[in-house]
Amino acid sequence: MTTQTTMIPEMSTLKTRLKTTWESGDYGVFAKFLEKGALEFFDRLNIPARTRLLDVACGAGQLTLPAARKGIEVTALDLAANLVQQARTKAAGEGLKIQVDEGDAENLPYPDASFDVVMSLIGSMFAPRPELVASEMLRVCRPGGRIIMGNWTPEGHIGQMFKAIGKHVPPPHFPSPLLWGDEATCRQRLGTGVNDLKITRYMYPFEYPFAPAKVVDFFIEYYGPTNRAYSSLTDDGRQALHDDLTALWTRNNVATDGTTRVQAEYIEVIGARA
Repeated sequence: MTTQTTMIPEMSTLKTRLKTTWESGDYGVFAKFLEKGALEFFDRLNIPARTRLLDVACGAGQLTLPAARKGIEVTALDLAANLVQQARTKAAGEGLKIQVDEGDAENLPYPDASFDVVMSLIGSMFAPRPELVASEMLRVCRPGGRIIMGNWTPEGHIGQMFKAIGKHVPPPHFPSPLLWGDEATCRQRLGTGVNDLKITRYMYPFEYPFAPAKVVDFFIEYYGPTNRAYSSLTDDGRQALHDDLTALWTRNNVATDGTTRVQAEYIEVIGARA
């Protein structure tokens, strides 16, 4: 009991920092270039209309809105207040009935077995206590329902990007989010809570109408983690980070016409709630 009590203030501080990180930049603008890959992921799932779906760490609603358009009964949740507001505004603008809540993937504000499908695309992997993420996703899913995640792999492009940032700015003191992209770790975390767990590797398309150096500028302006890392450095440190990230995007770029096209590996995780 003592350990838990002493951890509470420290965890509270960490949560505040993470919230600030994801509210930095503008993920709504950033996510526009992620729509193609998000829809590829979502369309494979074939979720029928009237399914009760929870979208955990929904961002500005890149999957929440497409799901609602298909007649799926969507509830969505995110840690970042500004993104929750963006998702609500977009839903209202389209006349879509969606419940979007500000909340924490480690402490979902829903009763047990509330949903047929609990999904998180590149979202709940970033919460600091993965064992709570797993237990909460399982708790709110009905038995026989589906648990679905999309997680960046450590060796893929985004995994490489986080490692490059980590050379310049020490990562927070909690398990690397990229461990959710390691198949063995993912299986262990979900454990006996799921049956028939299928893990498949896919490539996520990042396509920008500008060169790699401008992609790095875009990440620094709009993507919370890069924005905060860059802001924390001196001028020399900023230049070094920019150079390293530009080199990475250039190395993995398959476009030859001055634009940027990079394939980033992730795992699709699908299991049935036991």
